[in-house]
Amino acid sequence: MMKYGILSVSSCLHPSLSVSSSNNISDVGNGGTDEAIQTVKHSAVDGFKWRLVIAYDGTRYAGWQFQQSPPTIQCIMEKTLIRVTKLERKDLLLVGASRTDAGVHAWGQVAHFVTPFNYDCLDSIHAALNGLLPPDVRVREISAAVPEFHARFLAKSKVYHYKIYNETIMDPFQRQYAYHIAYKLDVDAMRQAAKHFIGMHDFSAFANASRNDRVPDPVKTIFRFDVIEKGALLQLEVEGTGFLYRQVRNMVALLLQIGKEAIPPEIVPKILGTRDRKELAKYTLPSPPHGLSLVAVNYNEEHLGLPSGCPRISFGRHRSVSKCKLPLY
Repeated sequence: MMKYGILSVSSCLHPSLSVSSSNNISDVGNGGTDEAIQTVKHSAVDGFKWRLVIAYDGTRYAGWQFQQSPPTIQCIMEKTLIRVTKLERKDLLLVGASRTDAGVHAWGQVAHFVTPFNYDCLDSIHAALNGLLPPDVRVREISAAVPEFHARFLAKSKVYHYKIYNETIMDPFQRQYAYHIAYKLDVDAMRQAAKHFIGMHDFSAFANASRNDRVPDPVKTIFRFDVIEKGALLQLEVEGTGFLYRQVRNMVALLLQIGKEAIPPEIVPKILGTRDRKELAKYTLPSPPHGLSLVAVNYNEEHLGLPSGCPRISFGRHRSVSKCKLPLY
């Protein structure tokens, strides 16, 4: 049984305040935080596992993991976790469910990490993390996880959305999160073509060479592929067991060519059957990354259970404003 109540939290932290310790917390920046972690006591066990749900604007990042310059989301998160938990770098490994590409956004990225420490006040850790992270990265949830939980290998399905702004003039407020297509798209043809992706297929023809998986499994199952109209905005929603490197962007790119009536919907099963990336390259290049977002990662319920005696899940906390009486003039 995992016992909790190991972390001692004290001291309110102003954005300009530094905490005196061997690992100073200073230069908090945008957002600030209510409390800083000052003392951490060692647990009597080897390690505890913690689950994070992370949202980020991927515009200025090189993806989740692939590169170090410009910074990756994983790199930013690990540095912040080290500052908050006071762990040594060798003691922290953050594992993400999906290794999003450069420029791709996320609302529901899931990650886990293991520490030799146990905590009883996740709200304080949550506030400290978001106070130290840059404003385009936020931890939405933090919770204890059962020992067998693994963010990547136990994912049952992943949901991606790709947004297309289909109008003559681009909405400037959508420019970083939707791909502008001025040509009027045939949405019905795109829906017809998207149905060909549903089911279990070898997606070798729709994957760029991965820089991280030495032997990627090209066989994936797509549960749904919906094309939803929201005025000028088209939202392509795809859910599957997993996706190869740039697979979603390549599938979207082919649907766009079909929507432009350059090729018929029946081209999809033909390209799938070739299992050859060069065949897809005859018709299109990958769609840009900024329209793509990782919306959710789904798991079986038994993998999301909380260990016995653990603290409640932290969804962040509301700040209260103390009332004061002002003199009347």
